Amino acid sequence: MPDDQRRAAHTVISLLLDYPTAETAAHRADVEDVVVGLPPDVGRPLRAFLDATASVPLRELQAAYVTTFDLKRKCSLYLSYYAAGDTRKRGAALVTFVEAFRAAGWETDGSELPDHLPTVLELSARTDGEIAGMVLDAHRDGIEVLRAALETVRSPYAHVVAALVATLPAMQSATAARFRDLVAAGPPTELVGLSDLSHLTPFATIPSLTEETRR
Repeated sequence: MPDDQRRAAHTVISLLLDYPTAETAAHRADVEDVVVGLPPDVGRPLRAFLDATASVPLRELQAAYVTTFDLKRKCSLYLSYYAAGDTRKRGAALVTFVEAFRAAGWETDGSELPDHLPTVLELSARTDGEIAGMVLDAHRDGIEVLRAALETVRSPYAHVVAALVATLPAMQSATAARFRDLVAAGPPTELVGLSDLSHLTPFATIPSLTEETRR
């Protein structure tokens, strides 16, 4: 996918996967304009989401968002949750996200955890995408679990995650195996049996990146 289309797609997907507000609703026409220019395999599912939610009142959409993403373990938007669950190892996993942002020349503002999927997609949209792409690839199994879970509950947000998946490279066999394991067992809830977070790539800060890189 060309860089400009990737940036545009990830901007829209980040916005649609974030908590819906009156402000985001006000940008709906802008989002629709961007979606028209995206490749069909990305644009079609985004159009399906926009159509499905067009007549839904904001408060109802907000309630559905909370029910979907905050109350269902397999629908978490926090990527490290799929690998580390509610265990002490999640702290170490979160560090890799902080390092990734710093390597790209960014600091998170603390309003969200750095593994929040919309936040990672914003990083991808505002940079050349290499580091954000590595993060998304390292957590592709979790993204696939999220997509499958949303499809199972017939959430319109499944269309948005399907559009995201269409922007990513094909899933590798090892990632597919982790995906199957996560679908079967769900995210870890205790330390026993949690053996490997080696697919979470550490990132070193690149001091030479300038403020221009952050734009």
